[in-house]
Amino acid sequence: MAESVASLSKLRRRLARLEQARPRDEALRFATGHAGIDACLGGGLGRGRLHEVVAEDGEAGSAAGFAAMLGLRAGEGKPLFWLRTEAAERRCGRLYATGLGELGIAGGTVLVGLVADDAALLKAANGAARCAGLGALLVECWGDPKALDLTATRRLMLAAEASGVTVLLLRMAAAESPSAADTRWRVAAAPSVPLADGTPAGAPGHPVFEIELLRRRAAPAGATWRVEWNRERHAFQDPATAPLSGAVLPVAAG
Repeated sequence: MAESVASLSKLRRRLARLEQARPRDEALRFATGHAGIDACLGGGLGRGRLHEVVAEDGEAGSAAGFAAMLGLRAGEGKPLFWLRTEAAERRCGRLYATGLGELGIAGGTVLVGLVADDAALLKAANGAARCAGLGALLVECWGDPKALDLTATRRLMLAAEASGVTVLLLRMAAAESPSAADTRWRVAAAPSVPLADGTPAGAPGHPVFEIELLRRRAAPAGATWRVEWNRERHAFQDPATAPLSGAVLPVAAG
């Protein structure tokens, strides 16, 4: 029995090494546009996978903006379906079309679904994640729902893998917990940089974020970056110098 357990352990280690050594198919990834992040992730985030974005209570707007930007990168012109609970809308405000537009996200490409509670959110998310016509699915909840356990994230991951739809789980004011997600990110606002294109003095530039890779499946994590969103290129980049106040254009009204 001991020999069987030892052999099984060796086999698992060998399979893990083979998995890490397998060439990455870049068609199954979408780049962020930021050279450092994309190099760290082997070309970008996994397409048709589950990724988590978490933020503290006061950083809800930044996290929502960052998740929407990832959805835009992943979707490549296909619709972004944004599912949220009534509790999330009460706390974060209704989505603000002008704010989304200023980030380069056209209103006609965003579908919004509002559900009563977390159980309904997960049921709707599992169905939507199987819709191959979507470019990305953004699932927004508040706090630490009991229904959102490891099994629930595994179901979302399997649905994403089956359809090729990238699922972004946006968790506001949430603690870290076990998850099947490919990656987990913590997001906070950072000071923006003035634009050098004749805009009025003191006007904020592109949104800037402090992001931390908290978790990466089967690979080291813990890296941090300060990134800027370029709405013309629809890509992240290194920010310029001379920061301003830290203003971030809201994606939610109120």
